[in-house]
Amino acid sequence: MASPASPTPDARPGPALLSANTPQAIRDALVGAERSEFEQRYAEEMAAAAHTLNLTGVLTVLDTYRKIADITQRQGPRAHQNMLDQVARLQRGENVPTVSSQEHKAQINARFGH
Repeated sequence: MASPASPTPDARPGPALLSANTPQAIRDALVGAERSEFEQRYAEEMAAAAHTLNLTGVLTVLDTYRKIADITQRQGPRAHQNMLDQVARLQRGENVPTVSSQEHKAQINARFGH
């Protein structure tokens, strides 16, 4: 009796099976300087963990940047990058266009039809 053919598993799981908490998923969700900072800090902590066998630093980096990645994806990568650019301009002492709180509140109310 012939045995039924068993499905051949893929060498790598498909994107739908990957957790949003993997280092790769976190990196892919980050933008600009935050992505570079994550790659550097993650590499540093992995190197330290290889010597100490302590993953606390790695887990801290993953947790910190997972939160940033989540915010980035909720805002949208372009909006998040615009915010980072705005912060960089402020840190350089450049003037940044702003709106008053009353104008901002009016914009919010208009969006919600109030």
